[in-house]
Amino acid sequence: MIAEARQARIESYLQKVEFASLEELAREVGVSVSTVRRDVTQLESSGAVQRTHGGARLATGTKGDEFAFSALNARQTAEKDAIARACAALIAPSQTVILDAGSTVYHVAQAIADRHLQVITNSLPVANLFASSPHTEVVVCGGVIYPRLGVLVGPQAVDTFAKMHADVAILGASGVSSDGFFNSHALLIDMQRAMLRAARRVIFCLDHSKFDRRSMYFLCDFSRPATIVTDAAAPAALVELLRGRGMEVVLAPLPAGG
Repeated sequence: MIAEARQARIESYLQKVEFASLEELAREVGVSVSTVRRDVTQLESSGAVQRTHGGARLATGTKGDEFAFSALNARQTAEKDAIARACAALIAPSQTVILDAGSTVYHVAQAIADRHLQVITNSLPVANLFASSPHTEVVVCGGVIYPRLGVLVGPQAVDTFAKMHADVAILGASGVSSDGFFNSHALLIDMQRAMLRAARRVIFCLDHSKFDRRSMYFLCDFSRPATIVTDAAAPAALVELLRGRGMEVVLAPLPAGG
């Protein structure tokens, strides 16, 4: 594969995943890490990507709002809907539920919108979804709005969750591997860790594209048992490894023709 074709493929891949390590990019295009490093350097000089420690991400503004909430929410919709239905089945009436700002979690919010629940969230789309619900009490954290994702972040937001207790926290992540869970956004790491501490039970909702991926920032390992709800296309080997580490993994079937 010539350099121009490799670089186009690298840029296309980063448009899908936002961040990737050099090793991941090398596997994707079938060349050595040193070759990928040169390709990334050239792409950075053209303004297409931004190099990071050990990897690369799409340069800010190269695709406008490519990673805005609305764009993320439109991806893997059949899988997200199936995951949402399976996750909703795990939520009991009258529970206090933390919902983070991930797009898959938003699908879960849609699936439980008619439930009698108390919801705590840092997501503006989630808060807006429940705004007119007669059944749900919604607590929105303080903080600073990060507009591209429609999420509240910062010390005030983290402090809100540090003072809360919930029956369950439903979180997304940018990746899960044999090492643990990851997120591409540094601003969300402290927030999600506070959510983890606040909840008696944790459910991660991740479609199969997030499996065997290490994003830029490490979130947590498997020392605390959690439930992972994913779709049936998740890689079987990693699913079994996660179960062996004490994780409950729920495989959500896609509807016929999905």
